[in-house]
Amino acid sequence: MITTLAIHGYRSLRELVLPLAPMTLVTGPNGAGKSSLYRALRLLAATAEGGVVAPLAHDGGLERVLWAGPEIISGGMRRGEVPVEGAARRKKPVSLMLGFTTDDLGYLIDIGLPPVGHSLFVHDPVIKREELFVPPLFRPAGALVRRKGATVTLIGERGSRPVLDDLSTRTSMLAELADPQEYPELRLMRRTVSSWRFYDSFRTDTQAPARESCVGTWTPVLAPDGHDLAAAYATVAESAWGGPLVEAIDQAFPGTTVSVAATSEGRFGLVVQQPGMLRPLTAAELSDGTLRFLLLAVALLSPQPPSLLVLNEPETSLHPHALPILAELISRVAERTQVIIVSHAQDLIRPLVEAGGEERVVHHHLVKNTGETLIEGQGLLTTPTWNWGSR
Repeated sequence: MITTLAIHGYRSLRELVLPLAPMTLVTGPNGAGKSSLYRALRLLAATAEGGVVAPLAHDGGLERVLWAGPEIISGGMRRGEVPVEGAARRKKPVSLMLGFTTDDLGYLIDIGLPPVGHSLFVHDPVIKREELFVPPLFRPAGALVRRKGATVTLIGERGSRPVLDDLSTRTSMLAELADPQEYPELRLMRRTVSSWRFYDSFRTDTQAPARESCVGTWTPVLAPDGHDLAAAYATVAESAWGGPLVEAIDQAFPGTTVSVAATSEGRFGLVVQQPGMLRPLTAAELSDGTLRFLLLAVALLSPQPPSLLVLNEPETSLHPHALPILAELISRVAERTQVIIVSHAQDLIRPLVEAGGEERVVHHHLVKNTGETLIEGQGLLTTPTWNWGSR
């Protein structure tokens, strides 16, 4: 389980350190930084898949996602007594840093600008440093694997040993070094991060992938865009989670039954029978709210749960009466995997807080102060200790 998440220099997240629980709820008004937190998690997950260049380019490049405020925010700036302005010279290098700790390992990555040269790719970010360490806090004595620039060094009881000196500065060591015998800790961390699963605002428009039929094959994990909904539904229905799936649908839409029809070409499609209808409906005919609820239920009840499941604004398009039912599903799922929910809806958050208890649920409400995202009520004594180290 992830115990701490740390973000430095990403959009409005100048310096944010969050304690996490089996279920972590993130709320806040529009513009408070919820989407930035979600995107930072997505970026962190991308390191295990090869690199950070493409995700950052999609966001507009490193310069567009870096913290745009002053390096240091004084008390006078926060109180409005003096103008918000930066120092004549920076004290630290420009950097975007992401990190987290689990019960067993800690990891951080430091991303910066490339050195001045003759390459056309002067706006591509590069990885300056990575650290794999013994939790709960990074310190040189607890380092297990260290990457600086293109060099990766293993650190053990017998001292340090460079194992690679030409690693691309656009590729994470998590993606490159996976030998289970040589790098067991790296392999474990890579498997952990690779298993994270994100669902962000499923499309429900008339051209949504979830409204189409799909190839009929065993699908324990719903795709991020939901294009394989029918196959994933059939997989859940034939698993131990079939009962909870049927129960949730009946609670949300009393009297409604869902099944899957297979064509002779081996494609699957949803068949939804609703009370009062003379014929069943296909996924193309479902309301946005009904389709979204089915997508969320199938995603949550996957027979192959991830180590971390992140849902961004799952309440979109849902009727308020469906939110307590969704909350019950999420609470059930949080018993077998770690969950992070980013949401506006108090009708969803309230039952999650009430059902979880203090030991299993933590609720972070984000606020903005002088352009910076902060956790409401968090102070020096309630902020987890974190150390980024140095380049």
